[in-house]
Amino acid sequence: MAATAVRYLRSVGAATSVEPFDALPRPDLRAVGEDERLPVDPGEFRRVLGHFASGVTVIAAHDGEGGGPAGFACQSFASLSLDPPLVAFMVARTSTTWPRIARAGVFCVSILGADQGELCRAFAVSGADKFAGVGHAPAPVTGSPRLESAPAWIDCTIQAVHTGGDHLIVVGRVEALGAGQEGDPLLFHRGRFGRFSA
Repeated sequence: MAATAVRYLRSVGAATSVEPFDALPRPDLRAVGEDERLPVDPGEFRRVLGHFASGVTVIAAHDGEGGGPAGFACQSFASLSLDPPLVAFMVARTSTTWPRIARAGVFCVSILGADQGELCRAFAVSGADKFAGVGHAPAPVTGSPRLESAPAWIDCTIQAVHTGGDHLIVVGRVEALGAGQEGDPLLFHRGRFGRFSA
């Protein structure tokens, strides 16, 4: 649980005691050696992968050092395993929000609905007070912020963190989950928000 996040933070040289938090320095993001094949052009990579439509979520936790709620918009979220119940999301190694969530050792995923594009944009901004004016309540097991307006939520404990190039792959064990009103999901496709159409 929290021990996994602490091990990760220690491995990258971050402080794990109760001290003011400084953002981690930008790591070396190159995953392919200079003597290996040339990497794919980043612009072309984004253009082609943008054809894959995905849902959109907000990953949130209370900062493990009492710094209040922390969260970010995330489209790279997926179910991973039914038995045991696991989910996964990917986060950039340069994220300044991720270390705050890692310290907590837990998180809640709020799955956004079709009319929540502006809410998603607010959580995609770096350095802003993302929770200003946003209704949230403690998730039942971990106490992580669960967005009250989200159609569905998943309350998780961090089980593992793996490196994946310039991102981290975070695996969460599902402790509780729920869904409210039925409605269309918020979709992201080719740089734009949209909604499901049968």
